[in-house]
Amino acid sequence: MPPHFYNPDVADYTDVDPEHPPHALGTVLRWAVLDRLTGKRRPKPAGPPAPWTPTPKLRVARPTPAQVVWLGHASFLVQLGGVNVLIDPLLGPVLGTYRRYQKPGLTVDQLPPIDVLLITHGHRDHLDLWTVRRLDLTTAVVTPSGLGDFFRRLGFTDVHELDWWRSVGRAGLRFTLAPARHWSRRGLTDLNASLWGSYVIEGDGPTIYHGGDSAYWRGFREIGERFPEIDCALLPIGAYDPAWFMEHAHMNPEQAGQAFLDLGARRFVPMHYGTYRLTDEPLIEPVERLRSWWRREQPQGHLADLPVGGILELDAEATPPRRA
Repeated sequence: MPPHFYNPDVADYTDVDPEHPPHALGTVLRWAVLDRLTGKRRPKPAGPPAPWTPTPKLRVARPTPAQVVWLGHASFLVQLGGVNVLIDPLLGPVLGTYRRYQKPGLTVDQLPPIDVLLITHGHRDHLDLWTVRRLDLTTAVVTPSGLGDFFRRLGFTDVHELDWWRSVGRAGLRFTLAPARHWSRRGLTDLNASLWGSYVIEGDGPTIYHGGDSAYWRGFREIGERFPEIDCALLPIGAYDPAWFMEHAHMNPEQAGQAFLDLGARRFVPMHYGTYRLTDEPLIEPVERLRSWWRREQPQGHLADLPVGGILELDAEATPPRRA
């Protein structure tokens, strides 16, 4: 295991990535309060959200091909080999004080029976208590280290905590927690008390990567080297403005494009935009910038900028991956 990645003998994850020191309180106050009061931080109008389309219920209930369904924000339903995997579901009506600009692709009641729940980290827009409370308690749960007790207290009976590069098999699929350049917190006193990360999902069909939340960093290339056959990369492209504050934890669209190249993936599904306005850019700006980058760079592969509720089938012949 490379020394700059997670050390299982160290319980505090704050210094795992020396390129990512947490923001000091004064920096947070400058971003949240001072720059607003002085006019240096002027959010643009929200504009329209990500488009929405009704998800065909039969396609979700009985998927013939492998497929991914974008449920909005970072939430996906992944269906591989008859297994239903739910990732970072955020299907409730509220997220604290943040307004929901677009409804989810599926409601909780419309979901098929979920076999595996994947959580990338403990932030509330990726671990939504309202949603997980409405799932079957026998659902297998896979989380980064430090989050298992959260689910055990809710009554889940099949909970697995992973460190970076560790894997677990469930329902015929293999789930590996890969690193990400981010952080974790749910309350005032638990900064980085649990790990965060991204996931590689492997089985007899396509290999899928979910990037969770991450800034751009060297780790994407290593993930691509360890998993050279990623068919579909679900990558965050939003929550980047203002850059001086957000670039330590989130990618802008052009950086996400470079991450796609580093991974050597075949398909790019953008996410983490268009549902909630967590930062200052307009809701639809991230995907517009990504489309411009794609036209300019003309990478090999396929850009699948789905509407919320949209389905991407993965069994069709794929474009060979590109190595930067």
